Amino acid sequence: MKYKLVVTVPETHADIVREAIGKAGGGKVGNYSFCSFSVKGIGRFKPESGANPHIGSVGKSEEVVEERIEVTCDRERLDEVVKAIKSVHPYEEVALDVYPLENIKVVNKLINYETKSRTKNDKEIRRQSI
Repeated sequence: MKYKLVVTVPETHADIVREAIGKAGGGKVGNYSFCSFSVKGIGRFKPESGANPHIGSVGKSEEVVEERIEVTCDRERLDEVVKAIKSVHPYEEVALDVYPLENIKVVNKLINYETKSRTKNDKEIRRQSI
């Protein structure tokens, strides 16, 4: 089974995290390795008492330019990839999501969608090639 891993990281550490993911076997798609998708955004957080923040101060809200990195990973490599991410990620609490992916295979088929209009006996059939 394949999984999608999503992690957010300060942009200063994005390349380091991507490299660790690839070296651990994440981001492999067919005959390609180190495959990922990234988008930049703003991460927001407020360290509470007992936190040891890499960025910011306890009790003060913080905004950081971060990258959201997405990769796929086989189940056999999942634990190792998560460990690799945590070993190089600068935050003490890593925002990491893991989603199972369905194995859907559709090749050269047509899907028919049938909807009824507001008038009786009038149908609209749409075909979408996949």
